[in-house]
Amino acid sequence: MSETERHADVPEENLPETAHKGEVATAENPFADPGLPEHEHRKQDIDERAARHSERTVALLFLVSMLATVGFIASYVAVPIDKIVYIWPIGHISALNFALGLTLGVALFCIGAGAVHWARTLMSDVEVADDRHPIEATPEVKAKVLADFKLGAEESQFGRRKLIRNTMFGAMALVPLSGVVLLRDLGPLPGTKLRTTGWKKGVRLVNQSTNLPLRPEDIAVGSLTFAKPEGLEEDSEDFNEKIAKDALMLVRIQPQNIKDKQELAWSHEGIVAYSKICTHVGCPISLYEQQTHHVLCPCHQSTFDLSDGGRVIFGPAGHALPQLHITEKDGFLEAASGFAEPVGPSFWERG
Repeated sequence: MSETERHADVPEENLPETAHKGEVATAENPFADPGLPEHEHRKQDIDERAARHSERTVALLFLVSMLATVGFIASYVAVPIDKIVYIWPIGHISALNFALGLTLGVALFCIGAGAVHWARTLMSDVEVADDRHPIEATPEVKAKVLADFKLGAEESQFGRRKLIRNTMFGAMALVPLSGVVLLRDLGPLPGTKLRTTGWKKGVRLVNQSTNLPLRPEDIAVGSLTFAKPEGLEEDSEDFNEKIAKDALMLVRIQPQNIKDKQELAWSHEGIVAYSKICTHVGCPISLYEQQTHHVLCPCHQSTFDLSDGGRVIFGPAGHALPQLHITEKDGFLEAASGFAEPVGPSFWERG
């Protein structure tokens, strides 16, 4: 900071003897205080037509923000999630992502641009020099701050420029709806998809690797077999969505080693079937320790005991793996019912 700047807000009587208001700093007098330059009025300060034009410009920006927010919500509802478009020079991108990003960006930009244009053209821009004061606020300072706040509110013309005020309220009220709509992507609505899977009474268990129906003799002791419902084809459009809930793992345990009575009743010849989806954040379980009958989720190391109702014995998972009641018919394994509880992480609708 130069000496000129250092003394810019110091009362004249407190300046060094060589510094006086309005003087120009020279080599002989480096502590001169030139003061503030003469204030130049903006066009909007002296021409009400120009002020009205700025007011309409700010209101237009806020209005565009409102329309962009509506466009964001409309895009979220109307644009298919799998639609791909070509945008030069970006290339092929998701139409939904492009629409959401464009509309949300415009909505936020227009609010910011409107606020900046309002401040630069209509709010007061008079330079004010204030003396330095102690950190502790005195009653006089508090009264001055309150007075300055009231003056600032008056000079902002917030009460006078009703068009700006109303459109700003509209833009600020609508733009949070973008975030509310995005909450829909947190998962299925309560009490809907998570309570239903492709498993129901009579559905055969199909080996996920060979696509062949499973027989009891196909499940060897100590092996881990992954299954899916019969009729779920990998080339179907909704395969990924359905297998995320329907993925099943089967192991054969000696019946005398099964500790949970319900688990034993829901098994067939020691073959137990559990959801493959970890109950922590939904990762697929893929590691099996045959001597302890423990399965491990590779994401966060949640460990489940398949010989004791699939209960959690280690890690952040909140509840046991859902078990599928299976039976045998015509030599093939099939479901005796659907899952008794939702699969996957502990959502609020569980229970």
